Amino acid sequence: MNPTALLLAAFILSIAGLFAFIWSLRKGLFDADVSGARTIFNKGEIGRPEEPSAGEAQRQALSLAAADHLAENHGQQTSAVEMAAREQADRSSSLPAFLLIVCAVVWLVVASFAGLISSLKLHWPEFLGDVSWLSFGRLRTIHLNGVAYGWAPMGLLGLTIWMLPRLLQTPLLGGRLVIVGGLVWNAALVAGIGALAIGLNAGMEWLEIPWQIGVLFAFGGMMIGMPLALMLSQRKVKHLYVSVWYIGAALFWFPILYLVAKVPGVHFGVEQATMNWWFGHNVLGLFYTPMSIAAIYYFLPKVIGRPVRSYNLSLLGFWTLAFFYGQVGAHHLIGGPIPEWLITLSIVQSVMMVIPVLAFSANQHLTLKGHFSALRHSPVLRFIVFGAMMYTAASLQGSAEALRSLNSITHFTHFTVAHAHLGMYGFVTMVIFGGVYFALPRILNTAWPRPALISWHFWLVVAGFAVYMITLSIGGVLQGLALLDPTRGFMESVAVTMPWLQGRSIGGALMTLGHLVFALHVLLMVVKSGAFALTESRSETVRRTAELEV
Repeated sequence: MNPTALLLAAFILSIAGLFAFIWSLRKGLFDADVSGARTIFNKGEIGRPEEPSAGEAQRQALSLAAADHLAENHGQQTSAVEMAAREQADRSSSLPAFLLIVCAVVWLVVASFAGLISSLKLHWPEFLGDVSWLSFGRLRTIHLNGVAYGWAPMGLLGLTIWMLPRLLQTPLLGGRLVIVGGLVWNAALVAGIGALAIGLNAGMEWLEIPWQIGVLFAFGGMMIGMPLALMLSQRKVKHLYVSVWYIGAALFWFPILYLVAKVPGVHFGVEQATMNWWFGHNVLGLFYTPMSIAAIYYFLPKVIGRPVRSYNLSLLGFWTLAFFYGQVGAHHLIGGPIPEWLITLSIVQSVMMVIPVLAFSANQHLTLKGHFSALRHSPVLRFIVFGAMMYTAASLQGSAEALRSLNSITHFTHFTVAHAHLGMYGFVTMVIFGGVYFALPRILNTAWPRPALISWHFWLVVAGFAVYMITLSIGGVLQGLALLDPTRGFMESVAVTMPWLQGRSIGGALMTLGHLVFALHVLLMVVKSGAFALTESRSETVRRTAELEV
């Protein structure tokens, strides 16, 4: 039998078994009345949007948009005991979450400038050409690692630590472990960036930092993830909301992925390349993606005051993500000297990722149905929904890009870079922005000082991202077609990308400007909150939280 047909048959059988398993556990796939979806709401909260970054007029408009769900409360009011418990949960996580988010913002600024200068060097090679650590090879690697191990994980872990007490309805346990783990992680990143700047590089994409330093990421991640294990036995909720599933899986997967990838003296030659892309794709699909989806499943329903439309679809998305993503990365090695069956397996799994993506996308659309007007009034929702849409686009594009026919054009081109930014920026980064705009007012007990800056931030990064994606995607396709044409020299494939690389720098400059607006706003908020914001009296924090809830 043809190996491709054999693999397809095996996957069809596996899919049938997976669906039978899920169906046996969760009957009524599209049943909207699932109590698990209401776990994140206290009694009387459904139909009452929660939007800390919105102004008074925006909150009133959101309340009108959610009025159709007020009837579900049947006159119920949130009790003072429940609000006090949530306040206690928020206070318990404030300091560790705040430290992680601040670190994320710092790394965002550092990585943004490294990325912008790297982009400029692609069409302006003499720019800062006399400084060795500012050469393209080093600076581009600093940008990648600043995003991959600075901005994205610190932002997601900060939001996770803040969400966990709310999701489990119990104060954070192990907060000191989070702080120590965060310090270990950031110390490793500072050392790793320094090593890259002086030319010490392990030579594998996403794994450039030497293992003697990088291993600290795994241990720091373990310490940051320990509170979940400590809190599960103390939780007050009977049902674990789907966000906890995604968070728990991501916190478990990352240390394993990183330790396996960085273990010294094991990976060599072709096997090393296979392992490299096994890690490179899995760290995106099994760490950044589940934590970002967990944030969407929490923040989107809270903002509109409406539970997830189909809770069973959310579980289907979780299990199929876990089931299909493991071997997706090998499609980056199409045409390389690795077994053909491994390439085919990767292509099949890449295409099968359509299942969790469509489950997630359909669920978000059904949840927002009838509430799309809320996008006009909620800054948080704009970032979150944009990120959710880009997750769908990036995943479907990735499934198509894994096919040999399309891969032959896009492989080794700037199109792959555009695709990576569609996932890591359009999806992950935008979700982090939305989560920070929701969580930071609760952490610091104060409103955002300049709400207009949130709109400036959103439109700057969306405009920059659009310019970046369009120009780099077009340039990548033209580059790929030139590489496939035997009548055209290699340098012609380089020259054809020049105007599109200039467009990429324009988009990158707009995004960097948006990041500076975001960082400035965070700084203004920290200054406004005062030095004792995280240790003020409980009565004062309850009063301020009540004001934000009105």
